[in-house]
Amino acid sequence: MTDTLTEAPNLTGVSAWETPERKALRKVVEDFTRAEIAPNMAQWEDDGELPRQLHVDAAKAGFLAVGYPESVGGEGGDAVDAAIVTEATLAGGGSGGLQASLFTHGIALPHIIDSGNTDLIDRYVRPTLDGRMIGALGITEPGGGSDVAGITTKAVRDGDHFVVNGAKIFITSGVRADFVTTAVRTGGEGHKGVSLLVIDKDTPGFTVSRRLRKLGWHCSDTAELSFQDARVPVGNLVGEENSGFYQIAQQFVSERLWLAIQGYATAERALDLAVAYAKERHTFGQPLIKRQVIRHKLVDMHARTAAAKALTRQAVERSTVASKADPSMILEAVVAKDQAVLCAEHVVHEAVQVFGGMGYMRETEVERHYRDARILGIGGGANEVMRDLAAKLLGY
Repeated sequence: MTDTLTEAPNLTGVSAWETPERKALRKVVEDFTRAEIAPNMAQWEDDGELPRQLHVDAAKAGFLAVGYPESVGGEGGDAVDAAIVTEATLAGGGSGGLQASLFTHGIALPHIIDSGNTDLIDRYVRPTLDGRMIGALGITEPGGGSDVAGITTKAVRDGDHFVVNGAKIFITSGVRADFVTTAVRTGGEGHKGVSLLVIDKDTPGFTVSRRLRKLGWHCSDTAELSFQDARVPVGNLVGEENSGFYQIAQQFVSERLWLAIQGYATAERALDLAVAYAKERHTFGQPLIKRQVIRHKLVDMHARTAAAKALTRQAVERSTVASKADPSMILEAVVAKDQAVLCAEHVVHEAVQVFGGMGYMRETEVERHYRDARILGIGGGANEVMRDLAAKLLGY
């Protein structure tokens, strides 16, 4: 393969992101966010979780299930439509934590949908997409990190059930989730022995060991989970037994692109807030934005954001037609995430600097974005893992 990350530019003059339907979708999501989400963010941050009713309300508003096929209970649309929902939620005053919690099904459901198991789709996918259930994904273990092939949580076959023993950590929505799509070891060592099981929260032996406190994403509940002789029906197996590693790997492209979208959308929101504040804040008799050092800072923030946005949007568009297993698609997702993370970290830092002392206060939105952005370079594959993978794909 070549080391080229771009294809021929779109010369038609028509943006896939600005069709009438997508403009309408953006408006619906931004309006909902401004009216129903933004005024409550501070309280939800203090609560440490989102209200379950928000899932129902977002479904009724028509955007909780955007990007999912109508055949499984979704609203239809593709990755571009789903990206617009993320952009609009942040533009309307939401946050990365809000995104992570309200749309956790983005990582909990794809494996089930791809398996084509109609029973699991009817029991878990449909009620989640209409807001009646909350799902989570359980992969990371206390000693495992990004080593998916090293999963130690065991699931031993016993008649019509698997008996599960082990623990998971850093599980987004793990406190509120009704079910967890869980990586377990059903075979021997290595990637060939991993499977996925859907485990119901009310399964005896399955407990939330503790609610985890975090630097950011305060409104997104995060849990450590424990399984002690938890009996899970064999019918809850997702796909073929011992195929879990490949199922997980296939979804990495989507997860990394989603985090990249969060990155540039967070930066874009932080930039808008910084510009607005610089115009209204007066120092020594004139608006802050009249200071050359501030204007140059804002231009730099804009340039970084625009570059990360263009790179990520290009990858998102290509993901609608490319195979998730295509090495060049994997590379685009990895590089987009890496650049969007760098962009977000820089822009939120500078936005807080523009705000000065007010940027350090919990009452300002940029302070929330500053905290939330830090996870982007860790989740979905740490920056270092991403760059090493990119080097391998590039043949370096």
